[in-house]
Amino acid sequence: MQLPEWCAPLPSASQMRAVDGWAIETRKVPSLDLMERAGEAVARAVERVSTDGPVTVLCGKGNNGGDGLVAARLLRAAARPVTVLLLVGQEELRGDALENLRRLPGDPPVALLEGARAGEAHDLTVSTRARSALEEATVIVDALLGTGFKGVAEGAVAAAIDAVNDAPAPVVAVDVPSGVDASSGVVEGPAVSAAATVTFHACKPGLWIDPGKRRRGRLQTADIGIPRGAPVGAQAGLIEPDVLALLPRRGATSTKFTSGHALIVGGSVGLTGAPAMACEAAMRAGAGYVTACVPRSLQPILASGGRPEMMTRGLAEEDGALVPKALEEALSAARRGGAIALGPGLGRTDGAVAFAQQLAREVAVPAVIDADGLNAHAGALPLLASRRHPTVLTPHAGELGRLLGIDSAEVQMRRLECVRQAASEASAVVVLKGDDTLVAAPDGFVAVSPGASPALATAGTGDVLSGVIVALLAQGLSAFDAACAGVYLHLVAGRVAAVDQGCEEGVIATDVIAALPRARGRGAST
Repeated sequence: MQLPEWCAPLPSASQMRAVDGWAIETRKVPSLDLMERAGEAVARAVERVSTDGPVTVLCGKGNNGGDGLVAARLLRAAARPVTVLLLVGQEELRGDALENLRRLPGDPPVALLEGARAGEAHDLTVSTRARSALEEATVIVDALLGTGFKGVAEGAVAAAIDAVNDAPAPVVAVDVPSGVDASSGVVEGPAVSAAATVTFHACKPGLWIDPGKRRRGRLQTADIGIPRGAPVGAQAGLIEPDVLALLPRRGATSTKFTSGHALIVGGSVGLTGAPAMACEAAMRAGAGYVTACVPRSLQPILASGGRPEMMTRGLAEEDGALVPKALEEALSAARRGGAIALGPGLGRTDGAVAFAQQLAREVAVPAVIDADGLNAHAGALPLLASRRHPTVLTPHAGELGRLLGIDSAEVQMRRLECVRQAASEASAVVVLKGDDTLVAAPDGFVAVSPGASPALATAGTGDVLSGVIVALLAQGLSAFDAACAGVYLHLVAGRVAAVDQGCEEGVIATDVIAALPRARGRGAST
């Protein structure tokens, strides 16, 4: 799919190389000019971190190292004491990096490491001068590896990264912290933990996706003079506040029926709060008519303890859990249209699992599948590909791991790869929840949430998100648009709730629900 207007492009490393090549070869922008502007941006970032004191710049042999050399030259010109540490011998530099080494005034670079340079990390030691420069620096510049890095940092590179992380000074990373995969955020080995990262032209996915996101520190994107119009389409984008313009608005002729019918199917003994919160969130997100379909014995609890505006419908059950006999009743409730959220509080009994699998396949309306609705499809994700109506799955890492048959730690390490795989296998939009919530379309395009709402790290907020997304589906948004707008609205509501309560730690899920209406208006200012 094409990059939506409300997404900022997040080009991969290969796409960024293509953009650089287009600027240099087609638009005739000198590559040395691009490197000069990149180094200028790094030098300015160093000044923001610390206005005086010595600076130590670590340079690799590629263009990333060249950017570091430009920054070192400019900082020396501003009378800052700068020590340049080279990971490789000066004879290994080429092209623009070599030219900027020639332009560097003052003291020549110092060897960062001693020992067998190509050997394992334990065969290498930090040189005496390098160790002193790292210990005395007020700022360290990481210009070791660039966006082209992929895999595990080993040998000399690993030793250099360890030396940077062991030093006391804050680190400014050039383009991406060394050891982080810029295209995915994967960190498979040693990686620099930066206080700030200066990236060029556009952010890269790995700066917004965990675990790479946690390594970047404060993020700045610098314009280095690449013209507009590069013919390279990013396959990932950062969700921006304008996404809230997608939210449906009621007009003079709107009714409760035209405002969308949301059906929440779930609940079991001890888990009545989940469908209740999903229902109330759907109401606050604009659905005009909301019905909770729960086990028959639990209907009085929902009817008396939930919102009085919420409709309830009791379904067939055994011991307080839904069973396949409830299928026809649930399908009947969905025949009046709208959208369904399947899973909040459903439970994992054999009957509930069978019911969820059948309802997911047969219900003829758009669906959000969450929580135990997802667990019912553990290891059987392709079954959902047979659905003929829009589908949104909203797993956290553990649930996605069960869907894919892998450990949740593997999901956390390779979040982008895993969410794309799930969206492809299920032919559905998949929302992988987290501070870096990822929304993947079946064709592989991924929208990334900017995050930064710790208030959402509390029980029940996943049910709130399901209610928000199902409301937007019921009001006619596409699955991808509903998921992205819902994720962002939920994010802003968490921030608003934290302000209301005075801190993130005091927020509970119902506070987030109460903040949803105000979040609509505040989204444009976040």
